[in-house]
Amino acid sequence: MKKKKEKEVVDSEKVEKKKKFHFRRRLHKLSIAIILLDIFVISVLVYINTNSFKTFWITSAMTSMRHQYWAYTLYTEETVNKVLSENYIEQNTDEVNLDAVVIGDTSEKSHYTSKYEEELYTRDQGNDVYKIIRLEERKFKGYLTVIYDPKDVTLAVPEKLGRAGESVATMCKKNGGLVGINGGGFEDLDGWGNGSVPYGSIIKDGELVWTHPGGSGMLIGFTKDHKLQMTPEDPNTAIANGMMNAVEFGPNLIVNGKVAKIHGDGGWGTAPRTVIAQRRDGIVLFLVIEGRIPGYSIGADMNDVIEMLLRYGAYNAANLDGGASSTMAVGGKLFNRPSAGGEYGGRTVSNAWIVTNKNNKPCANCSSGK
Repeated sequence: MKKKKEKEVVDSEKVEKKKKFHFRRRLHKLSIAIILLDIFVISVLVYINTNSFKTFWITSAMTSMRHQYWAYTLYTEETVNKVLSENYIEQNTDEVNLDAVVIGDTSEKSHYTSKYEEELYTRDQGNDVYKIIRLEERKFKGYLTVIYDPKDVTLAVPEKLGRAGESVATMCKKNGGLVGINGGGFEDLDGWGNGSVPYGSIIKDGELVWTHPGGSGMLIGFTKDHKLQMTPEDPNTAIANGMMNAVEFGPNLIVNGKVAKIHGDGGWGTAPRTVIAQRRDGIVLFLVIEGRIPGYSIGADMNDVIEMLLRYGAYNAANLDGGASSTMAVGGKLFNRPSAGGEYGGRTVSNAWIVTNKNNKPCANCSSGK
């Protein structure tokens, strides 16, 4: 009996020791978890207070339509205003020297000054109208469309301009567009605008077809001589001076080969981008950068955009509407990955720059999607 009791005591002590051991083990694990959580929280707090993250977060939020409140979830109004005051663009206000653009021979060459020039001039087999170059950088992906003859570039607008927008793909289908990108901005209350009411002025085929408050004051388009013009002139004066097709947006990024002065990231944040440009030999460039898609493409700031344009010899270039509106269509179908609306073929917008084939040049496998 005594031995039995002694055994029970021993067993009880073993159980108690085992319980204490498991308790200390759980306590140890919990302590480690709390320490790791503390380290994580401290790391996050340190990181979000670095200048690079503050700039990225605030400028990206403030240039979006729906997510500006994100900036104030992490930072005070004073901090937001300070960051915005340090990140902005000084536009080159020089008058565009149209005479410097000489539209001529853009055929393939026997010698190239860079791999980018060779990539640009080398045609896809059987296609003398355009070439699409895939861009894959560290933080973004996108497309550069090279249009060899500026006469093939024109502006498309929705059938019900002022009442309803259309996707870039739809405007391409209706207007014989082989490739298209979005153009100017539009009323976009809470980020849900449908492209029905464009901001600023729209000139099409030499006529003022739309004007509305809220534009940037900078007309971006092509003259009757098919040269890219960026001007602060009022629409009627611009038309009198030869403007044939134009939208209102900006800022200008390159004027007469001289780049805008970018302070910080330019104040436009990191986002999807759409840009139109022209080289001195007349070749037109459509640049569309995808963004706001984590794990795939974050987007580009204005420094990234200018660097990309200079690689391919842009002489004049202007920013167009970006964000979720940055869309590109090929063959009457959505081609890129927009940050929103991809399942519907891209957002409906207020106008689009499109590529046609007016002179029936060789264009193997080209289709407007009609």
